[in-house]
Amino acid sequence: MIGIVNYGAGNIFSLTAALERQSIAYGMVNTQGDLDLYSHIIIPGVGHAGAAMQKLMETGLVDSIKKLKKPVLGICVGMQLLTEHSEEGNVDLLGIFPLQTRLFNKNLGIKIPHMGWNTVAFKNNLLFKDVALETQFYFVHSYFIEYNPIFDIAVVNYGNKFSAAIQKDNFYGVQFHPEKSGEAGEQLLKNFSNLSL
Repeated sequence: MIGIVNYGAGNIFSLTAALERQSIAYGMVNTQGDLDLYSHIIIPGVGHAGAAMQKLMETGLVDSIKKLKKPVLGICVGMQLLTEHSEEGNVDLLGIFPLQTRLFNKNLGIKIPHMGWNTVAFKNNLLFKDVALETQFYFVHSYFIEYNPIFDIAVVNYGNKFSAAIQKDNFYGVQFHPEKSGEAGEQLLKNFSNLSL
C-alpha cells in the first residue's frame, strides 16, 4: 500500500485519481508514525522547491524519510527534494542524491518552463517495466536535475540533456508527472507499487 506524504506542496488529487484508476491502494502520511503503515512512499510536489522543503521540514518527517529502507518515489518537485541543493530559493534539500537542481539556461533559446510532452529515453529498470521505448511523458518545470550516469535511469533533452528519472538504492525520482502522462505514466505508478527490496 502506498503512503503519500501530505505536506501541502503536492498535487494530491491528480495522483490519487491515477492510483485509483490502477486500483492501487493508498493513504496519507501526515506524521512520522504514518510512515510505518505503508510499504511504499510517494513524495509529490509542485511549485517552488524552497517553499516545498520548508513545508516538509515543518512536518518533522525529514529525518525519518532519509532513513527509509522501503521504496520511495519523488515526483517533480518531490524528485528535486531528494537532491542536495536547488538554485530555486538557494536551498539545501534532503541530500539523498549528491546532485544539484538547476535553472534552465534561457540563453539556449528554449521556453521556460519546460511544459508539455517530451520523449524519455530510459534504461532497463523495473520502474519502466512494460513501458514502450521512446515513450513521451508530461513535464511542467523550470528547474532540472543535472545529468549523472551513476544515478540516472532516464534522460530527456530540452536545451541540454538532463535526468528525467534517477535511482539510488530504494529511492527513485521522476521529473515528469506520471499521473498526467496517460497509460505510460499509470504503468510506471503500477510498477512502483510492485517494487520490492
